[in-house]
This record gives sequence, C-alpha cells and structure tokens, in this order.
Amino acid sequence: MSDQVSVRSSSIGFTGLLTIVFIVLKLTHIINWSWLWVLSPSLITIGLAIFLFMLAGILYFLAGVEL
Repeated sequence: MSDQVSVRSSSIGFTGLLTIVFIVLKLTHIINWSWLWVLSPSLITIGLAIFLFMLAGILYFLAGVEL
C-alpha cells in the first residue's frame, strides 16, 4: 500500500494582495483615495474576466456551433 498525501495550496494573487494593501492604507488614512480607486485592482480583474467570457460567447455564436 502506498500512502498518498494530498496538499492543497491557495494563494491570494497579486491583485488581491494589492487590493488589501489599498484597503488598509485607506482605512488607516494614509491615502485619501475614493473607494473606486481603492477597489480598482479587483474591479479591473473582474471586468477583464467578464470581457473574455463575453468574447468567448460571441466567438462561439459566430462559429455556428450547435449543441
């Protein structure tokens, strides 16, 4: 018998870390930015994911692939 150990690792990523740093700086009053700029790294990532999903859907539709 072989014993297998499964190790799962998760990381926050660059944009997540940058967003947390901006939030901490905003809450400690080191920066005086609007919340839009503080959350912009996450918003840009979400916007890019939505754009790529829509682009894939459009390309799928234009290719005429039937289910």
